[in-house]
Order: sequence, then C-alpha cells, then structure tokens
Amino acid sequence: MKVIVTGGAGFIGSHLVDALIERGFDVIIIDNLSTGKKENLNPKANFYQEDIRDLEKIKPIFNGVDYVFHLAARPRVPYSVEFPHEAHANNAVGTLHVLISARDAGVKKVIFSSSSSVYGDQDKLPLHEEMISTPKSPYALQKFIGEQYCRLFYELYGLPSVCLRYFNVYGPRISFDGSYILVIGKFLQQRLNNEPLTIEGDGEQTRDFTYVKDVIMANILAAESDKVGKAETINIGAGNNHSVNKIADLIGGEIINLPLRQGDMRHTLADIARAKELLGWEPTVHIEEGIAEIKKWLGLDK
Repeated sequence: MKVIVTGGAGFIGSHLVDALIERGFDVIIIDNLSTGKKENLNPKANFYQEDIRDLEKIKPIFNGVDYVFHLAARPRVPYSVEFPHEAHANNAVGTLHVLISARDAGVKKVIFSSSSSVYGDQDKLPLHEEMISTPKSPYALQKFIGEQYCRLFYELYGLPSVCLRYFNVYGPRISFDGSYILVIGKFLQQRLNNEPLTIEGDGEQTRDFTYVKDVIMANILAAESDKVGKAETINIGAGNNHSVNKIADLIGGEIINLPLRQGDMRHTLADIARAKELLGWEPTVHIEEGIAEIKKWLGLDK
C-alpha cells in the first residue's frame, strides 16, 4: 500500500511516517523543509523536497498512491495574523493543489489535518462538529477553507476525504522554532534555557491538549474506516481541558505574566463522540503522563 504524507518531516507528520512504515506501508514524504527538519525524516521513506504551492512539481508524485495524509501547512495563529498572504498560499492554495493531485491520480482517500481553531469562540463547551465555525484568525479560516475544499471535491469529483480537527497536539519533536510555537513547546524551550515561563494573560485560558501518539492513531483509523470518506469533520482531542497555569505547573519553573495576544480562543474542549462512533478512536494518554514523557525526552526529568 503506497501512501503520501505531506509535511512528513514535521512534528506530527514524522511520527505518522514512522507509524505507517512500522505497519508495512510504502511511504512517500513531500516536504519543503520550511518548518520540517531533516533529522525527522525516516530513512525508509521516499523523500521529495517539494513545495505544495507548486502544483506541477507535486502532481506526478501522486501517481499510483492509495492514501494521502495531508499535514503540510504553515502553522500557528500569530504567523497568519502577521503574514496572511504567505499563510494563505501554504494552507489554502497548498491544500487545493493536494486535492487536485489526489483527484487526478485516483487516490482512495485524503486525510486532511484541520484544526480546532476553526470553531472560534463559542458560547458553549464542549465543541462539537455541528457548531457553526467562526474563525478568528487567517490560519483558522484557511483550515476551514481546506475542509470546504474537501467537501466540494467529494461532491463534485467523488474524491473521498475526512477532516480531522486537532486540539493542541504535543509530544516529542514538538517545534521550538520561532515565536509561533504552542504553549507547551514554548514552556519547554524556556525551561531548557533556564528562563522564566511566560504566561500570556491570566493563564486561566484552557486548552484540550492531545498527545501525538493518539493523533497518529486517529489518522490511521481514518484511512482504514469505511464509515468515513464524505469529508466528515471529526474532533481529535483528549475530551478534557487544562489551564495554561496547570501546564506551567507540570513543567515547572519561575513564571511571569505578559499581555494576552489577539486571535486566540479563550477555551477549547473537544466533544469526541463522533471520533468514537466513526473511527472507533479515543485518547489513551493523560496530560500528566504526556508531559512526563516529553520532559523525559528532553532530559528535564532529572
């Protein structure tokens, strides 16, 4: 079985590549290494250093492929706020190019990595897939556009797909690059540098944090499940949320507070009933265990 993982040198993508190879899949990676890292590349995969913004370059790579896991993106809300054009080209146009390539190659199914940020601020929690999306940032809007492209490509061309809405993924290989990293990555980097942990706002904003191993299993189940393929949106989260203050406490260290940045949601919490029903998936790693594992990976458990 031949599969493509776009963004396969990135944090989540590289874990997915490893898992697929362990299961005997013939894996192709497409990654321009703008945020992915060479050291994340699995040597048993076929690697193409190409950019999903270049349709003519990536299209031939899709020939003979069974499944496409589309993770390549220019991530993070703050980056998209500062550079909306660049983020759109990567996240919206790039996704369109992946879908065109998959359609023309007769791919069996596309598994699209979306984001809980598409919900925006909602009056009620937990967040469920039938809520009307109200994106608060270009990144969130671009992920929503990707979902809608998946829906249209199924309705117009019969290309099967499923859209997984991730909730704050963390684990080994989490990105420390730039100023746009997730809060867990930021805290870990500060801890490694013996710097204070910087909390934006009062720290009582909450997130549903999802361990990367659980996200990988969701992707594999989405490819295998015969219950999905009509561009369904499915939450992939832990089903519980924790404050930024709690995460800082688990990581440990001095704390200072900074002004709250714009574009972020105040609270997230995933309703994961649809994932259980359609994928037979549920999370297995609790936040305390996950933080302990990532601290061990970084040598911060000593």
